[in-house]
Amino acid sequence: MSALTQTQTLIGQPEKLENRLKEIPPEPGVYFMKGSNEDILYIGKSKKLRSRVRSYFRDSQRLSDRIAMMVRQVTEIEFIVTDTETEALALEANLIKQHQPYYNVLLKDDKKYPYVCITWSEKYPRIFITRKRRATKEQDRYYGPYVDTGLLRYTLQIIKKAFPLRQRPKPLFKDRPCLNYDIGKCPGVCQSLITSEDYRQTMHKVAMVFQGRSEELVKSLKIQMEQAAEDLDFEKAAQLRDRILALQNLNADQKVSLPDDTISRDAIALAADEKYCCIQLFQIRAGKLVGRLGFFADAQSGTSGEILQKVLEEHYRTVEPVEIPTEIIAQQELPEAEILTQWLSQQKGKKVNLVVPQRQTKAELIEMVERNAKYELERTQRISNYNNQALEDLAAILDLPEVPKRIEGYDISHIQGSNAVASQVVFVDGIPAKQHYRHYKIKNPEVAIGHSDDFASMAEVIGRRFRKYKLLTQPLNLSPSPPSNKKSSFVISPSRGEREGWRGEQWEERGAMGGEGSNIRIGEQDKDFPDLVMIDGGKGQLSAVVKVLEAMNLLETVKVVSLAKKREEIFLPGESFPLTTNAEQPGVQLLRRVRDEAHRFAVSFHRQQRLKNSRRSRLDAIPGLGFHRQKQLLAHFHSLDYIREASIEQLQQVSGIGNSLATEIYNYFHPSQG
Repeated sequence: MSALTQTQTLIGQPEKLENRLKEIPPEPGVYFMKGSNEDILYIGKSKKLRSRVRSYFRDSQRLSDRIAMMVRQVTEIEFIVTDTETEALALEANLIKQHQPYYNVLLKDDKKYPYVCITWSEKYPRIFITRKRRATKEQDRYYGPYVDTGLLRYTLQIIKKAFPLRQRPKPLFKDRPCLNYDIGKCPGVCQSLITSEDYRQTMHKVAMVFQGRSEELVKSLKIQMEQAAEDLDFEKAAQLRDRILALQNLNADQKVSLPDDTISRDAIALAADEKYCCIQLFQIRAGKLVGRLGFFADAQSGTSGEILQKVLEEHYRTVEPVEIPTEIIAQQELPEAEILTQWLSQQKGKKVNLVVPQRQTKAELIEMVERNAKYELERTQRISNYNNQALEDLAAILDLPEVPKRIEGYDISHIQGSNAVASQVVFVDGIPAKQHYRHYKIKNPEVAIGHSDDFASMAEVIGRRFRKYKLLTQPLNLSPSPPSNKKSSFVISPSRGEREGWRGEQWEERGAMGGEGSNIRIGEQDKDFPDLVMIDGGKGQLSAVVKVLEAMNLLETVKVVSLAKKREEIFLPGESFPLTTNAEQPGVQLLRRVRDEAHRFAVSFHRQQRLKNSRRSRLDAIPGLGFHRQKQLLAHFHSLDYIREASIEQLQQVSGIGNSLATEIYNYFHPSQG
């Protein structure tokens, strides 16, 4: 997003804003809030466009922090008029799918609950569990988020046993299938031993489980099993029988007592305090609880009814029509219940009812859903309180002016210098933010097999992490010309309170902090700047990092400490002795969690690189020698040792290998003679 001055936004131009608001008609429709470069910030709907859009700019209107930040960036407002409110809701859903505006996400993406992803965009789709729901390809489908992670993993495990599915993101071998094919767990997709169409039919059956259509799938499999038995194909019939038993065992003990167990239902309820709002949605199909989804929202984003309405809209916007139930049981009255049911009925092609029960069985079901939401809220509160206590204690230990919101941890991993890598982990508000994790391959040529240098490796990583801020630490002369369209960047680390106030502002000038006649530019990169950097190691690693930061003129900006493994000692820059702390202090325990997570992430990446290199043939390093000719060489000489001892003339005897390539192969194994 490009830089903005106050006078470029509609808020900074009251006359232009008022004229624009008068142009908006009081009719049903969809409105677009646009920022710089015509990017869409927010898409909304209303039965009276003018009054709804005007409400964003009233001083008396209490907006959530998220929406208030969006309003400060609006440079233009556009709209589309529709005939009815239902049409407006349907149009809004389609436009949000198409443009995916950042501020349309009500639900917090805190990676607490996992999803199941099926990559329909691939020729042979994969299925896996993920905590990131940011579809890079429109065809991919996400199911969830699921509250019970253990049950979700068990379900996926049973499915992979019952159905032969693709097991690996990449083939293990280039010319043959792996063991999974031999034992019947994979149909051999790596070698195209099954057509894409046949494999997709299998995957469609798997998707039915996560769509809550297990009973429908079981009925279909029973018909296929009986037909196979009639055709005397008993092996296929036995496979289908095993799949049916596996699916029936998934939800065998989950039975919800309702008057009519033939109707598919979703039941939704929430529990909230002043800060957090936890929402639970139970999916009930044929009287069985087939899914328990969890959502997490800001309690200040609206009333309970408004939050429930938005959750239902966001959830059903991403599902297929067959997944929409015929009945939705809600905890409270929704502000636009009639519009929602009309839209859902159009999507499903069948009437959808919305019920707010007051008594009897359905009310008891809502009470159960609400009770589960309260338990999740209490758990969230406990975690938040503990993390706040740990952050406050850490700020006291390190004598920080404010609680560190974003903490980054770094570690190095290698085996005697081989496959040296580094990790960067991020904790936000004391919670791992895995979407911000990053790993590095050490590029220092002096770090190689048999020669390791953790100090130099750590210095390299910190230099690469903060090099984008290096040139921005010099004072910038104020210029009467408007700011450029390039992204502005964080220069000097202000207090957390100042940064929170600056977020969302794309360009701002400050004079005194950068020296006379200077300014500070705060942009989107500010949210990625750490309040604290933790190095895994002792005084040596810390000293190496300090030298790099000094050379970049960032030592006063980046708050850095190190945590030694043996005695859990904390070292500060310029201090010869560690801080006096108790290993059981909440702040020290938080640093240890960051350190342990950085170590785990580094070791994991190191193992990946080591495994990748172990599978690589020495022939891969020879320029011009592709896989097919490697196979011909090995077929002719039978081993790498014979290839190494072969002369140029002998190498030329292999089909497809001429004089130049034979010379290249020979020189590779005999560099002193090349």
